[in-house]
Amino acid sequence: MLPTCVRRLNNKGFNKLAALFQANYSTETASFETKPFRLHKLEDGPSTTVSLTRADALDMFMKLQTIRRMETSAGNLYKEKIIRGFCHLYSGQEAICVGMKAALRPNDSVITAYRAHGWTYTMGVPPMGVLAELTGRESGCARGKGGSMHMYTHNFYGGNGIVGAQVPLGVGIALAAQYQGIDSVCVTLYGDGAANQGQVFEVYNMAKLWNIPCIFVCENNGYGMGTSAERAAASTAYYTRGDFIPGIWVDGMDVLAVREATRYAVNHCSSGKGPIVLEAATYRYSGHSMSDPGTSYRTRDEIQEVRQTRDPITSFKEKILNANLVTADELKKIETDVRALVDEATKKAKADKEIPIDELTADIYAENLGGKIRGRTDTELLEHKRIGPAVNVN
Repeated sequence: MLPTCVRRLNNKGFNKLAALFQANYSTETASFETKPFRLHKLEDGPSTTVSLTRADALDMFMKLQTIRRMETSAGNLYKEKIIRGFCHLYSGQEAICVGMKAALRPNDSVITAYRAHGWTYTMGVPPMGVLAELTGRESGCARGKGGSMHMYTHNFYGGNGIVGAQVPLGVGIALAAQYQGIDSVCVTLYGDGAANQGQVFEVYNMAKLWNIPCIFVCENNGYGMGTSAERAAASTAYYTRGDFIPGIWVDGMDVLAVREATRYAVNHCSSGKGPIVLEAATYRYSGHSMSDPGTSYRTRDEIQEVRQTRDPITSFKEKILNANLVTADELKKIETDVRALVDEATKKAKADKEIPIDELTADIYAENLGGKIRGRTDTELLEHKRIGPAVNVN
């Protein structure tokens, strides 16, 4: 039973008490300390004291949860053989895309490798558009023709299947913006395995030579396929490998640290100082792809330890709860809503229809200058047609 003092309150008094309770247990802004950033060729780096509003906390938590839930669904769909081909999950690395997107401006662009589901969602494609693309259905963001590795939307250039090949493309996107006089940077992501590609070092040189506004981001999850970074690279300080390009190491499991480092990088590039390299130290819970159990080159205990001590969602949840930015009930509602959203998107992605055969050669070119499209042989010619608007064509 409620205490007598509370039962005697009228509605007005109760509302005052509720407001007082809310004031004591919820604040609008809080400050947090991040791990120190490691710097290369920089005198000053991002601040380790970061602030977060209540609205941003709720938004970030929702996005982190959505990506984790979406990837869980994708893994289940693959096991059911509804998703075919390659499928690389982003579980464990969510803080990178969520933190970076929070610091980007409307004109900024992103290009990544084949672990692209989280980035696709963060850049504006709803879970249905991601999951339907994975299942090869017409509601997918590429109408089911791209699959796991080739997803696109406004200012997002994929999703690229060739190891490291997106890095020169990202520099080209940033060069195009610079050439056209657009205040824009391009975030160009690659993994620790791709960091050893020769083409990466070639465009490091070009980007610094011409001071191209490109943010190189090495998502270092510790393993290039099944090979640990220590076995693959003589230098694992990836943030220093741009030589004359400044670099920053950031804890990629801390969404707030990632956001702060990205803000610094955007300001660096947009102020005419040229490119910068970020190394985001992270971890993937799944194998390299769905064909890799992920336990032949690392132990289950290692994976479990990271989940228990460094998980980007659990740690962020604890921070914002302890700071009284949000309530446990609010986060529980977000988790419930996200589960319902992803479950419904999964159901629709399974039931959606595939595109017809005559659409296979649609939307290949923004402007088709070559006539018919080659089919299975050089004598089998197919018509090119336009279904939707070309994405990212200025």
